[in-house]
Amino acid sequence: QEKKKVLNSLMSGALAGAVAKTAVAPLDRTKIMFQVSSKRFSAKEAYRLIYRTYLNEGFWSLWRGNSATMVRVIPYAAIQFCAHEEYKQLLGSYYGFQGKALTPFPRFIAGSLAGTTAAMVTYPLDMVRARMAVTPKEMYSSIVHVFIRISREEGLKTLYRGFTPTILGVIPYAGLSFFTYETLKKVHADHSGKAQPSPPERLLFGACAGLIGQSASYPLDVVRRRMQTAGVLGHTYSSILLTMQEIVREEGLIRGLYKGLSMNWVKGPIAVGISFTTFDLTQILLRKLQGVER
Repeated sequence: QEKKKVLNSLMSGALAGAVAKTAVAPLDRTKIMFQVSSKRFSAKEAYRLIYRTYLNEGFWSLWRGNSATMVRVIPYAAIQFCAHEEYKQLLGSYYGFQGKALTPFPRFIAGSLAGTTAAMVTYPLDMVRARMAVTPKEMYSSIVHVFIRISREEGLKTLYRGFTPTILGVIPYAGLSFFTYETLKKVHADHSGKAQPSPPERLLFGACAGLIGQSASYPLDVVRRRMQTAGVLGHTYSSILLTMQEIVREEGLIRGLYKGLSMNWVKGPIAVGISFTTFDLTQILLRKLQGVER
């Protein structure tokens, strides 16, 4: 029964992540294109870029790199949520909170460790996805083609370029996201007397968690994208600090390191909303199917 429950959660979480990411893929691709260029970001410029991409490369080009996102998101979501449960149990037994809600610090650590574990396993796929998002389709025809060309032309080490800022970004992002979500659920349970929040409440808690996590780690996200795409955009970034210095010098602190953050504030709650709705509906469907089987 416990294994079935875990499997249901993994399947539902993976599907939820896939549907949510596909829904916001055009916004995601546009954000990456701004992050890796020196162009100033504005809603008007973002709309122009989306429209120009549509005219020049066709409607489906807005989802370019999404197949690489799917290949990454499905194992990433499964590993992250599964790892989070395991780390919560481990920390719970270590701190003596077995069966009870963790206190704030272990709650943050469990989220950070879960995000770090998932990022370490799936990082090359994130690298491939960023490359596909910023290049024309003539350059890379498929995910496999990206792997082959990077390995042949730039070396296998390139698949982990930008890995350090990713991990440094994941620690506050995953830590604060899980921490905020779990904390809001606990506060809700204490004040309402209900064990579980309703789907709209989960949606709201998830949106808050995503916004706080993204805002805290966003500059490292920009640095990661610059380092990942340096090889195809004619730049050389040797370290995190030098990349940050160059971005700030050329584009300014806010306009450079927080470029595209407002778009994240739009797509974040949309993605979380779709994710939670898909998760709930999939869980209900799986339970019904298993009920029929029994």
